[in-house]
Amino acid sequence: MRFVSDGLRYAGVALAASPVAAVVGTPLAGLAFVVLAAGILHFFRDPPRSPPASGVVSPADGRVSVVREEGDRLRVGVFMNVTDVHVNRAPVDGTVREVEHTPGAHRPAFTKDSDRNERVHVRLDAADGETEVTLIAGAFARRIHPWVEAGDELARGERLGHIAFGSRADVLFPPGVEMDDLLVSKGDTVRAGESVLVDQS
Repeated sequence: MRFVSDGLRYAGVALAASPVAAVVGTPLAGLAFVVLAAGILHFFRDPPRSPPASGVVSPADGRVSVVREEGDRLRVGVFMNVTDVHVNRAPVDGTVREVEHTPGAHRPAFTKDSDRNERVHVRLDAADGETEVTLIAGAFARRIHPWVEAGDELARGERLGHIAFGSRADVLFPPGVEMDDLLVSKGDTVRAGESVLVDQS
């Protein structure tokens, strides 16, 4: 199993604290740190994914929590809970045109107030037009880690970032994608890099 590097670091700290806690406190305290390390590794896991032959794929594991029209464009948001993989993936093939960080609040990502949360926009020039992936911090997420920069070429389903301890990833489709094109609905469970949101092939 592959893990995000931050997770290995955090888990290492917890494991290092385990024998100290067992000596200074109790064996149970030492065991608690081992369990904590295992939980951290589970949260920061980074399993492989295999994109299907066609279609715009989900940028995140989780539940579809946002489906709305914004002018002539359509937005789909995926809420990641604590048990989901938090590595985010490119929904389409494209070239990264811009990575923009926007400071903001840290409201729960499943609420309407999260529209004002801290976020990172990754704008991709794709064959069908600009597709934007937005990584949104939540109530506990304090660090958004984009792994790409302007000029990078991304394949559909390729890793593009990670949100530490949260929370939502959106796709803003190019003009021309309509509500009737969607293959998912609010409440559906999806997997990053594998679940198809739209397929116009």
